[in-house]
Amino acid sequence: MKIGIICGSHRSNSQSGKVARYIENALLTQGLCESTWLYELGNNPLPLWDESIWEGDEQWRQILTPLSEELKSCDAFVVVSPEWHGMVPSGLKNFFLMWTAGGELAHKPALIVTVSTADGGSFPIAELRMSSYKNSRICYLPEHLIIRYVDTVFNEDPAQNKPATQEYFDDRLAYCLSMLTEYALAFRQIRASGKTSLETYTSGM
Repeated sequence: MKIGIICGSHRSNSQSGKVARYIENALLTQGLCESTWLYELGNNPLPLWDESIWEGDEQWRQILTPLSEELKSCDAFVVVSPEWHGMVPSGLKNFFLMWTAGGELAHKPALIVTVSTADGGSFPIAELRMSSYKNSRICYLPEHLIIRYVDTVFNEDPAQNKPATQEYFDDRLAYCLSMLTEYALAFRQIRASGKTSLETYTSGM
């Protein structure tokens, strides 16, 4: 099993990236999957979507083909997003515009993880659930994680973490990741059923 982790922050040295790397390590050390793929928008920004993607533009093909192959090879995803001004970062929204008819994300489970340096983090959950699935067909778990006061947890130096808070998030993360892998196994059967063809309806309603 391969799980992709998408870090939606535009910043190259972000708290979201810190959490994404922690999650990647947790997946591997806990033996929940055989391999992972971490994609950070802060280090790999995508150009803004434009209609030349539909026309098979060569520049777009060079950018997207390697990403498409990685995404297709994943069985499930973790989407990590900060809350900026009560919203998902524009780069993460732009990321979801890229994947429609190719089925890279289609009928694959995903766990949403949001981060905030204060009491935020809930608005990106609602925004991703409301709009990012329509044409991508990504399937979000009913569970999600909101990491508030993120600077006090998931740090490489344990001395910088609040022990009780870190313990709680470790337990909750393990629970969510274990659920994600079970969904990933179940959704393999759904995709293999032939009932999820994107050729009939390329766009969601």
